[in-house]
Amino acid sequence: MFTFNEDRSLFPEHDEKGKPIVDVESGQFTKIWQGPIHPGMTGNMSLELTIQGDEIMDCVTHVGYLHRGFEKLMERRRFIQCFPICVRVAVPEPDFNEYCLASTIEELGGIEVPEAADWMRTLLLEMSRLQSYLAQMGGQGSSFGLGLIGQWTIWARDLVLDRFEEISGGRIYHMHMPPGGVRSLLPSGFVGRMNETLDEISAVMEEVERVLFHNSVFKKRAIGLGYIDPKWVDEYGITGPNARAAGVAKDVRKDNPYLMYDRLDFDVHLEYDSDVFARTKVRYKDILTTIDLIRQILPQVPTKGEFMAEVPNVLHWKIPYGETYKRAECTRGEYGYYTVTDGSGYPRRINVRGPSYTHAVTLMEKMAINLNIADTAGVMSSLHTYPPEVER
Repeated sequence: MFTFNEDRSLFPEHDEKGKPIVDVESGQFTKIWQGPIHPGMTGNMSLELTIQGDEIMDCVTHVGYLHRGFEKLMERRRFIQCFPICVRVAVPEPDFNEYCLASTIEELGGIEVPEAADWMRTLLLEMSRLQSYLAQMGGQGSSFGLGLIGQWTIWARDLVLDRFEEISGGRIYHMHMPPGGVRSLLPSGFVGRMNETLDEISAVMEEVERVLFHNSVFKKRAIGLGYIDPKWVDEYGITGPNARAAGVAKDVRKDNPYLMYDRLDFDVHLEYDSDVFARTKVRYKDILTTIDLIRQILPQVPTKGEFMAEVPNVLHWKIPYGETYKRAECTRGEYGYYTVTDGSGYPRRINVRGPSYTHAVTLMEKMAINLNIADTAGVMSSLHTYPPEVER
């Protein structure tokens, strides 16, 4: 099935852009497919790989194996009807879609959100960040054979989902941030239960740090793997932990503060080796920071008062002509919505700026060259992408 040559004379030449020139029909190379294998994280996309032996010579990404076409679906629905759709653009962290869409509608519609709602939204986004990071950390460990990490972190994530269920009634899709504010404030006793949850997660993360980052197999495989040149950050539009692990301090919460982040005390964590190990380390530190941020936010969320602005009848709401772009910092980097209105009851255009298009397609296809097949899943997990965000 595979062709080997000790003097490597069969290895391909490269074109002017550095991409290997391969010819599968020559018999020197073999084409295989990796995925789609699992309906979660990077699993619902497929990689078309051209290999020689166990080394990847070329990579073409294929998406569309899950729900898609969200932007056009939203353009054919009233503003409030867009929310059950937008949350599915990034299933593991739907709240960022809620916030970005709601904030564009509020700006174009001239709606001022009460302060209590802004505190609630900040809390919800940080809770969403925490559970998304926990899922990613488990996937990262499992991609290198450390299934125990996934068992720990998915259990911890379920604790956060319990708290989401208390607030909104939903574990995955919450739809708690409609235009104008939030649907409710915190239920009675929530602060105590959330702090208990954070204590349990903190204890789990101590075990994760010990088992994952001091594991000789993980270190041997992850250190030096999946290098991202810092020069690519601006060239490819890389954001979030993928940029911060390359030593580039990109965080929308600091660069363009929104909601209540300018009242919170936190640092942007950097690493400089820009490999899988460094990106995992950045995310681990971000989890600890998120836990601290939630602890800072909880005492400041009002228990009573206005949490929803007065808005028109949402089924007959017509937004004046205009356009705007609102952004937030999700677990994977800058997340934004560009919304255009034309004075009707429907959005004229909605465009979602998610990190996955750059990270999962452009970056992955470049990084896969000369990668060993066995390391493909680990590199994909380290980029932390959600394919529905690509074919949106």
